[in-house]
Amino acid sequence: MSSIKHVAIYGKGGIGKSCTASNIAAACAEEGHKVLVVGCDPKSDSSITLVGRRIPTMMDLILKGGEIKEEDVIHEGYKGVRCIEVGGPEPGVGCAGRGIIVAIDFLRKVSKAMEQVDLVLYDVPGDIVCGGFSAPIRKGLVSQAYIITSGEYMPLYAGNNISKGLRRLNTPLAGVICNSRESTGEREGEIVAQFARELNSRMVAFIPKDPIVQQCERRAVTVIEGAPESRMADVYRALAREIMSGGEAKIPEPLSDERLMELSRDLGSEE
Repeated sequence: MSSIKHVAIYGKGGIGKSCTASNIAAACAEEGHKVLVVGCDPKSDSSITLVGRRIPTMMDLILKGGEIKEEDVIHEGYKGVRCIEVGGPEPGVGCAGRGIIVAIDFLRKVSKAMEQVDLVLYDVPGDIVCGGFSAPIRKGLVSQAYIITSGEYMPLYAGNNISKGLRRLNTPLAGVICNSRESTGEREGEIVAQFARELNSRMVAFIPKDPIVQQCERRAVTVIEGAPESRMADVYRALAREIMSGGEAKIPEPLSDERLMELSRDLGSEE
């Protein structure tokens, strides 16, 4: 069990976590790794481009009652990637983080999938770092985390809050991923790289904005499957290798709100 990587990707909603996670999973599978993707976002969209459709969530199945079998909750996608969607509470009701624990505990009763892979990849919402945020880490489900952000202030703010949560839980940050929105000009990579350095981490990937990503999403496929010869596929492959190699992870040192605002303002301004 100890040799299995348990990695969480955190970030502000809408920043591209699910797209990035699914492409990382596809790239890892392409290189022969056995991968399990655990979609923890209530939108339940982590696995669509891997499986080609929306799959039932564990929480929905549990609430319906009756016997649940492994094949009801685990769906195989591209190159054998196994996918689970935890689902979540209705908006304003309950806590998604606690739902993850209920679902994973239940999964372990009906399947040994988590023990049969090389990588368990969690796609976790991180807009609000509530008590549920700590549940997967306290349960020992996550051993290291990555933060995905752009160079804009609000995704950086969310990333900084996530870092505060990780620090309180003594959980190492393995790196920061920049998913470019091109809204902060040519210095976006510089903004995120500096943010990562000040967090006591590093930027492990810069994902440029490219219409091929949306084109593949509309076809319900990953870039790895839908555009394997593209430059974007190579970007995701490089990130997948980085994650599997497991570079040095460190406990993050979050920025003060004042410093975060200063960083965004100074580097985000055009010279």
